[in-house]
Amino acid sequence: MKKIAFIFPGQGSQTIGMGKDFFENSDIAKDMISKASARLGIDFEKLLFEENENIGKTEFTQPAILLVSSIANAIFKEKCNIAPSFVLGHSLGEFSALVSAGAIDYLDAIELVHKRGLFMTDACSGGGAGMMALVGIDDATVEKVCLEQRELGKQVWPANYNMDGQLVLAGIKADLESLVDVFKEAGAKRAIVLDMSVASHCELLKSAVENLYPYLERFLKDEFLPVISNVTTLAYSTKDEAIKLLSAQLTSPVKYKQSIKACEDKVDLFIEFGNGIVLKSLNKKITAKPTLNVSDMKTLEMVIGELND
Repeated sequence: MKKIAFIFPGQGSQTIGMGKDFFENSDIAKDMISKASARLGIDFEKLLFEENENIGKTEFTQPAILLVSSIANAIFKEKCNIAPSFVLGHSLGEFSALVSAGAIDYLDAIELVHKRGLFMTDACSGGGAGMMALVGIDDATVEKVCLEQRELGKQVWPANYNMDGQLVLAGIKADLESLVDVFKEAGAKRAIVLDMSVASHCELLKSAVENLYPYLERFLKDEFLPVISNVTTLAYSTKDEAIKLLSAQLTSPVKYKQSIKACEDKVDLFIEFGNGIVLKSLNKKITAKPTLNVSDMKTLEMVIGELND
């Protein structure tokens, strides 16, 4: 029997129409979308399938992505009785991973990440927050430049370690914009300030940590399958650990590539659940282990076929 890890994408994976193939072909998907809409008072059919501005707002983006990932995983589990060795997610995807691990009901998780999005927006409101993508520069150089710039009063931090030579920074947008040439001079091939109003995984989100805590306390279950932490790259499987690590995750960088490298020897392959192939594409640059993806009914059948070979 192959050893498998389930993995789940975060923000940036969303597109209009995501999950529609599941919705049109699966009663599980129809039921999950209906119940999610009732729980939050959000019409998820419109949010997911029709052109709208809300899909780009983090308080809507987060539950939308988690819902589609949870649907993909639920349909897979119905058709294929394979327990993962562990689960992990990229940023928001860690909450989708917790659903898969049995740590939280998907409806509770949808409410939780909706609140998380609101708290992140509130923490960054009026502060001119932003994020920047860097390409072609090593981690140590980025960390050194960020530290030097913080000592000069700038507010900039590494936020996502996606793969070698690809990092995302978070902080004050004006500070990031002022450092484009600094990072290029330090070796970056590209330094692109992103069109975002929230600065994820940095100290600007300290107020969100306190606000999120009661929801983590209320919704998380005591024990569950192992989940790899974005913060430590290590597995956790209890409520107490989860509360501590998910709180820290808001203000700590996502160590995605480090997590994959730390656990790749424990599995034969990875399966990504959710829209697109964001993590599959990253994994090609991180590990020699294959990554499959379940993003619609066709890819679901392909994955099941491959697992049965």
